[in-house]
Amino acid sequence: MWNSYINGFKAYLEFEKSLSANSVEAYLHDVAKITQFLEAEGLDIGPEKLELRHLQSFFRWITELGMTARTQARVISGLRAFYRYLLLENIVKQDPTENFDSPKTGLKLPVTLNVHEVDLLIAQIDLSTPEGKRNKAILETLYGCGLRVSELVNLKISNLHFREGFIKVTGKGDKERLVPVGHIAQAEMSYYLNDIRPGIPVKKGAEDIVFLNRRGAGLTREMIFTIIKRLAIGSGLKKRISPHTFRHSFATDLVEGGADLRAVQEMLGHESITTTEIYTHLDREFLRSTIIQYHPRSR
Repeated sequence: MWNSYINGFKAYLEFEKSLSANSVEAYLHDVAKITQFLEAEGLDIGPEKLELRHLQSFFRWITELGMTARTQARVISGLRAFYRYLLLENIVKQDPTENFDSPKTGLKLPVTLNVHEVDLLIAQIDLSTPEGKRNKAILETLYGCGLRVSELVNLKISNLHFREGFIKVTGKGDKERLVPVGHIAQAEMSYYLNDIRPGIPVKKGAEDIVFLNRRGAGLTREMIFTIIKRLAIGSGLKKRISPHTFRHSFATDLVEGGADLRAVQEMLGHESITTTEIYTHLDREFLRSTIIQYHPRSR
C-alpha cells in the first residue's frame, strides 16, 4: 500500500526536484521508518489514514530506538516532504505532520581546520609516490575550492578553466556552477595532470575525469574518505575529520576574512542563504574565543 506511493515520491524527487541519488536515498530511508513502525505495531493503514496520534507514537518509538534529536528531526523532515508530495498529487486531503513539532536540536557548528592543521595533514602525505602527489592535489582542491566529495570525484578535465581562474563544478541536482580556483590548488592540479596522470593507463569512460586510481578508473567517495582518515590518524589531530571538513574550512576562512555571504553561497552552491549563514555563527564563535583569549577583562 505504501510502496506505490513511495515509488511515486522517488520519481518526483528524481525528475521534478532533480535531487542527487544520495539525497533521494536519504528521503526514502526516512519515509521507510514510518512503514517499519506501522508493521511493528501491527497497524494496517495507508498514508491517507495516518493521524497525529500515530506520529506521536512513532516519535516515541524512534526515541526508544536510540535516535538522536538531530536524526529524529531529519526523519520528520523527510516525512513532511513525503506528505507535501501526497498533497500535490491529491492522494491525501490533509497533512498529519503539519502540527507535529520536530525535536529541538540546537545549533551544531561544523568541525573546521585552520591553515596550520591543513598543512599538518598535507605533511603526512608521502610525496615520493604518484598516489601521494595525487593526494596532495586532492586536498588542495578540497580546501582551495570548497568542493563536496561527490563534486571532486566527478571533476572533469574539460571543466578546468585555469586561464580564466575558474573550474566548473556539477553539484546537487546536476546544477552547474563556476568556482574560483586559487593558485596553490591550480598549481597542484596542473602538476598532477601534466606529470603524474599521463603515466596512468586510463580506463574507458574515465578519459575526462581529473583524479584517477592506479588502475586508471575514477576514485570513489569512499576512497577519498579513507585517504583523509589515514592522514588524520597520522597527523595526531583529535578532530573528527572528513572530506566535508575542508569545505567547512574553506567557507569559514572566507567569512572570517570578510567575504560577502552571497558570494560564499554562490561558491558553495547552496540553494538557500540560510544554509550558508551557519558560517556567520562560526565567525561569531571565532570572535568570542579571540576576545576571551586576548582581552584583559576576559582572562
